[in-house]
Amino acid sequence: MRAFLSFLAVHKRVCPRTQNQALAAIRFLYREVLDIDLPHIDGIRRAKVSPREPTSLSPSEMHEVVTYLSGAHRLRALLMYGSGLRLRECCSLRIKDLDMDRREIVVRDGKGGKDRVTVLPESLVTALREQIGRARDQHIADLRNDAGWVSLPYAMDRAAPSAGRAWPWQWLIPATRIFTDAHSGQRRRHFLHQSATQRAVAKAVKLSRISKPATSHTFRHSFATELIENGADIRTVQLLMGHKSVETTMIYLHVLRKGASGVRSPLDRLFEDQD
Repeated sequence: MRAFLSFLAVHKRVCPRTQNQALAAIRFLYREVLDIDLPHIDGIRRAKVSPREPTSLSPSEMHEVVTYLSGAHRLRALLMYGSGLRLRECCSLRIKDLDMDRREIVVRDGKGGKDRVTVLPESLVTALREQIGRARDQHIADLRNDAGWVSLPYAMDRAAPSAGRAWPWQWLIPATRIFTDAHSGQRRRHFLHQSATQRAVAKAVKLSRISKPATSHTFRHSFATELIENGADIRTVQLLMGHKSVETTMIYLHVLRKGASGVRSPLDRLFEDQD
């Protein structure tokens, strides 16, 4: 086994994450499947993953990408950029999670199973109200057709059986189709799947012709980058992003360096003196 892991380590085409995944798979195989205890396996060090600076878009680049998005995908992109939401968090927003008066969004069961509160952009209030109106009209129509159910977290479907049909629990951006739950027999509507937004964003990035490898998660990175660049303190950004450790948030401090290590090239000084 050590020889196999050593082979992975020296093989140039195998990244550290793949090495760590192989180690975890071997550990699971021996301990959980074969029921064989390997005392020395805990002494094998995991491959070190080099930190990478996150890709972020400038306001002009973000505007260019959003130009090629429309409907629900455009709204989701603007929410991720304006509130720092992960795509999964954005997709699973329910009506009750939006506080329009206080301009807040409550993120339920985020990464690590934690809730947090982030900002609701003032510029999205009108668009969100319009989307809420469309969702309400669709929910009313579903109720008339003996549907209108949504899935509930944990065991709430037993604690409050009727909550799955209540308006506050409905998805902000519901799916276009109704399905019948095999367990309960309820005619439900899930939220619009995140893969549809991922495809729309990928197409928009390609049409915008920006040179950066942007994805849906890039909008969240751009949110944090913009906040720090505009003087927000690192602790505030950590809370809004939902990071467990401030060290995770500190990767966005690269925006404070105007160039490598914050120095100015002597070539720029040369041409400035000649002018």
